[in-house]
Amino acid sequence: MTQKDRPWLIRTYAGHSTAQASNALYRSNLAKGQTGLSVAFDLPTQTGYDSDHTLARGEVGKVGVPVCHLGDMRALFDQIPLEQMNTSMTINATAPWLLALYIAVAEEQGADISKLQGTVQNDLIKEYLSRGTYVCPPKPSLKMIADVAEYCYANVPKWNPMNVCSYHLQEAGATPEQELAFALATAIAVLDELRPRVPEADFPALVGRISFFVNAGIRFVTEMCKMRAFVDLWDEICEERYGVTDAKMRRFRYGVQVNSLGLTEQQPENNVYRILIEMLAVTLSKNARARAVQLPAWNEALGLPRPWDQQWSMRMQQILAFETDLLEYGDLFDQNPVVEAKVEELKTGARAELANLDSMGGAISSIEYMKSRLVDSNAERLNRIEAGETTVVGVNKFTTTEPSPLMSEDGGIMIVDPAVEQDQISRLAAWRAGRDEAEVAAALTALREAAASGANVMESSIAAARAGATTGEWAEQMRQVFGTYRGPTGVSGSPSNKTEGLDEIREAVNAVSDKLGRRLKFLVGKPGLDGHSNGAEQIAFRARDCGMDISYDGIRLTPEEIVASVKDSNAHVVGLSILSGSHIPLVEEVMNRMQAAGLSHIPVIVGGIIPDEDSQRLQQMGVSKVYTPKDFELNTIMTDIVTLVDPAEMAAE
Repeated sequence: MTQKDRPWLIRTYAGHSTAQASNALYRSNLAKGQTGLSVAFDLPTQTGYDSDHTLARGEVGKVGVPVCHLGDMRALFDQIPLEQMNTSMTINATAPWLLALYIAVAEEQGADISKLQGTVQNDLIKEYLSRGTYVCPPKPSLKMIADVAEYCYANVPKWNPMNVCSYHLQEAGATPEQELAFALATAIAVLDELRPRVPEADFPALVGRISFFVNAGIRFVTEMCKMRAFVDLWDEICEERYGVTDAKMRRFRYGVQVNSLGLTEQQPENNVYRILIEMLAVTLSKNARARAVQLPAWNEALGLPRPWDQQWSMRMQQILAFETDLLEYGDLFDQNPVVEAKVEELKTGARAELANLDSMGGAISSIEYMKSRLVDSNAERLNRIEAGETTVVGVNKFTTTEPSPLMSEDGGIMIVDPAVEQDQISRLAAWRAGRDEAEVAAALTALREAAASGANVMESSIAAARAGATTGEWAEQMRQVFGTYRGPTGVSGSPSNKTEGLDEIREAVNAVSDKLGRRLKFLVGKPGLDGHSNGAEQIAFRARDCGMDISYDGIRLTPEEIVASVKDSNAHVVGLSILSGSHIPLVEEVMNRMQAAGLSHIPVIVGGIIPDEDSQRLQQMGVSKVYTPKDFELNTIMTDIVTLVDPAEMAAE
């Protein structure tokens, strides 16, 4: 019988509500045949706040599991032997801290730390470009990435200390060439930072622990070629730039989650086929096959998947790995002229972009440039969909449909109980009450001193974890030493040249502006901790090109800050963008503050992943319009904005 390759690690990206609930989900998924864990953390944990912080309100347990301290991490992995597990943690700004908690729990279990296997994403550069869960400025953040890698190299050698994440770059609109170049530039920045920290003879082994986390879109032939290009370019960089002679250490090791950007709210059952086709892009080519695969669920454009939905995606992987003959063959595309030509084309484009970034001083110096390029590329992608040049089945073509039997009484998604937040806060208070405050204070002082001195923060982070410090306390030490940061928005105040087809709307904006006596002012705000800024950026981008005077200050604003900005800017209309599921409490607070400030006459529109029932609640609060992913025609939204602030229309009402 033909010798089959070992299948990739089969994962689902999971975590919600509480550590206890997430632990039950993990153990259930492992029992169903999942072979590795992939932990999703909630936004307060990702951005370095405890669950009872004012900025955490409405966000606790929504997009992942809250982990505030050693007790939470202990509960998260209860009855899961960490020495035998391969765990991926999607965490970046607080990566040193979450890894410290993980190591502390493993020690409690009696594990040999040197045998731990897994990955911590630990990629801050992409956070400034696309995901937004950064805390500190770029340079100290790069230093902390290197701290983790240096510590793992010496103490946890089987752990991948940095997972260069191009996934969110594609979600933010990156072309394949941009995804290749921006990700590789990030890896180069990290390796350049690491190189002086270890003996020259040991550096190749450290290079060999760097892994990648990529995206696979629906153009699966291009995506498969992109992965082969990644393999070639990484090998080239490792050999030519870093002198790594061992081919094993130059291997491009990557995990993947296929594209969530392309999942549709309309006819969501079609997403099953999209996910399957996208998975083929990272599994068909043996020489560029993913080492770990996690698939989204069919209903993630609607909200949080249920356990059955995640199981369905896991079964997709298992059928490909265990029922088909894929793993019995060598690479199916070697010496294919079509594939080789496309791979060379992608490599040429990526090399040119890499040279451009290098001329600017590398990834850290190029953050603003890369951000603006992503916003531009995403605008072009949306323009093609709106114009019908890119077909999205069920969205801009073949839109007639039957009701989906998959949409049950629960709306086809899981809803996190709002009571979860208060329960988590109560457990946090009990944890603080039961710890030795003097021991915690001493550990935090040592941590702050280590950070200020330039020492590696990992040892002192692990000591703080054992002492009982919290996520918010750890992050506060980093903020005190390194400061905080607000990344570029990628949206300039000057109109672009993408005004084709906007003449009618521009005329309407001019007409209404004349009636108002000044340029129509549109304020776009992102309250809460959600860093998914693509939608807000594209709304601001289009509004600007339609002739509106826009105000967009980026992510992570408090309702108080947004309302103050509304008042200061004398805005005519306010747009709020929230994709984390926290729209009800955040919008409610904004509306209450606007009323208290005498601004309730200003129309408010809201966009996000919002169930119909919640949409009705928002409108009952006074929200004028609610938009969800199915509302892909930005010009329709622009027309609505003009209508909402037209004095003639308002008088008619």
